[in-house]
Amino acid sequence: MDRYTQVLQELIRNTGLEGATLVSADGLPISSVLKPGMEEDRIAAMSAAILSLGERVSEELAKGTLEQITVKGHNGYVVLTGVGRDAVMVVLADNNAKLGLLLMEIRKAQEKLKGMM
Repeated sequence: MDRYTQVLQELIRNTGLEGATLVSADGLPISSVLKPGMEEDRIAAMSAAILSLGERVSEELAKGTLEQITVKGHNGYVVLTGVGRDAVMVVLADNNAKLGLLLMEIRKAQEKLKGMM
């Protein structure tokens, strides 16, 4: 098991997430801890597309450098957080997630992952 996977597993243990993945900025999976049936490649590609659009929106609307994107759906959350310049952490949480706690734990994992890259 690689170091990235260990950080993602710890994040899942601390928050009860459905899954977490680390994706390169160009949409390639780096490391994932996902439930069976979740497609790592598909999540990676969609995440890169969302990130690209989010960066453009943030710049065009003069909101500075993009830090995070949160998508709320009927069945839960998808949170994308930049990890350095070259990667994005994507976490999947159900509706029962405590968003404040989740965001705090995401920040901790983000700092650990930045230190590894």
